[in-house]
Amino acid sequence: MEPSTRRPHTRSRHRSILRSLAGTLAGVLAATALVTGAAVGAAPPASAAPPGERDVTAVLFQWTWTSVARECTSTLGPAGYAYVQVSPPQEHVRGSQWWTSYQPVSYRIESKLGNRAQFAAMVSTCRSAGVEVIADTVINHMSGAPGGGTGYAGSPFQYYSYPGIYSDADFNGCRRDIADYRNRWEVQNCNLVGLADLATGSQYVRGRIATYMNDLIALGVRGFRIDAAKHMPAADVADIVSRLSDPSVYIVQEVIGAAGEPITPAEYTGIGDVHEFNYGRQLKRVFTGGDRLANLRTFGATWGLLPSDRAGVFVDNHDTERNFETLTEADGAAYTLANVFMLAWPYGAPAVHSGYATNGDYNKGAPQSSSGAVLDATCYTNGWRCQHDWREIRNMVGFRNAAGTAATSQWWDNGSNQIAFGRGDQAYLALNGEGTALSRTFTTSLPAGVYCDVMSGDYDPTARSCSGSTVTVAANGTFSANVAARSALAIHAGAMLDGTTPPPPGDARISFGVEATTQWGRSIRVVGSTAALGTWSPAAGVALSSATYPVWRAEVAMPPGTRVEYKYVRVDGNGGVTWESGANRVATVPASGVLTLSDTWRS
Repeated sequence: MEPSTRRPHTRSRHRSILRSLAGTLAGVLAATALVTGAAVGAAPPASAAPPGERDVTAVLFQWTWTSVARECTSTLGPAGYAYVQVSPPQEHVRGSQWWTSYQPVSYRIESKLGNRAQFAAMVSTCRSAGVEVIADTVINHMSGAPGGGTGYAGSPFQYYSYPGIYSDADFNGCRRDIADYRNRWEVQNCNLVGLADLATGSQYVRGRIATYMNDLIALGVRGFRIDAAKHMPAADVADIVSRLSDPSVYIVQEVIGAAGEPITPAEYTGIGDVHEFNYGRQLKRVFTGGDRLANLRTFGATWGLLPSDRAGVFVDNHDTERNFETLTEADGAAYTLANVFMLAWPYGAPAVHSGYATNGDYNKGAPQSSSGAVLDATCYTNGWRCQHDWREIRNMVGFRNAAGTAATSQWWDNGSNQIAFGRGDQAYLALNGEGTALSRTFTTSLPAGVYCDVMSGDYDPTARSCSGSTVTVAANGTFSANVAARSALAIHAGAMLDGTTPPPPGDARISFGVEATTQWGRSIRVVGSTAALGTWSPAAGVALSSATYPVWRAEVAMPPGTRVEYKYVRVDGNGGVTWESGANRVATVPASGVLTLSDTWRS
């Protein structure tokens, strides 16, 4: 939590770190020992490798433990997320504001988000769903609150005195706030926004912090985000990490670099990954018109960013969505497309922030009940935004998993804000950042076949079916498609339908089509009187493709001669449904072939 705030490794990243980090870290520690006279040992490299090539984290900011457990089972596991990052689990000061979670008063696992038993149950449930847990970890400081008080779980405390844990001697001697970020000593020894700064150079303090982190490991935690790492010397962090009971846990550190400051993110890459804040800043500049999307062809280390295998990246996080240095969900299509690009582009390990509406209030905590308790997160209600579950973002996790370590290929751009690229022979993305539709023939390295466009609908791996539009890739790797303004098309080998050709022309089908203008994030479905159309349930209706926007279309196979009543519905990004007006529409399935309908949305 710096005033301006992970990265699971693929197998190849894991191997490279094991080869290189031990020597780098030993050098950092040895050099520091010469300066300080402290006896420190080299820490084993920390880099947990997720199953297969999965490396995407969902950051469920300020979600209760019971909510996280449910989401791991219902969404994160099925979508292919490798990790879920949870908010700090230790006891903290009382208060409704989000930042109270970043003011520890003890290391008891009891907070406004749940108790120890609930936390342990959440970790177990998530792991059973194939999702490992990363804990946001506050170890640089304890609380502010100069007047002292009682923590959330009832622990009494005073400023610089936390009974049974720390006394005055366990804090750095500089008892004032940081005033000059160009002064290394001040940044790492004085208080960050009034928070009591721990003397992490102390062997006792290091051991006490490691005991807390090892307690979390014993509960099944497989990774740590180290908050405010910049405010601790790298050698201190390395020593703490060296004391962990499982040296393979994943480590990602919050180090916000800034021009003219002596402390740089590169100092910490020998310990684990580091958040690359400039990644999100650059994406905001590009996706809001400060540069052309075409220039993203070289996006990564050549832009002055950290090496890919050391960078934890994000479009936004809980700090930047409040200070607006990055895109936020309020930026609409630009925000969604930036997340789509992040998940498609082979740089860094992406983390998808998922929070709640702040309504411009910097201090606003998670949605609460009238009694002040944090509400269990239910997507799209009570202000919970659930970006991790937005179709365009959720389905790109599968895209990234399918692409694995494949390099980019078949890059195309129009010289401005329409781009397309493949990930070897596994995946292909076309992204249209302009205000007009993109229509062309794309060249890929994909095998011939019929693919689900996971931007327009969901792929069902059991039925090998697609609720959205499909794309047919020819034997020469080409396909033709339309990509609506400020939208994207994404196909991958993990979302191929049965067969390699479209349905035979003899099938009896209705091609539903309706001209309807919408805003980004909204979609159109057809709902009707038959099971194939959801039996009047919008959630079970057929999603129409926007490939020929403003006309939305999808073909549905039904028994010949069936009389169908139907209507169109508009579905908002938060799941809200608006029915078109007027009486039910009626159509009859032909004896064979396709009945093509051309309707107009009725307001």
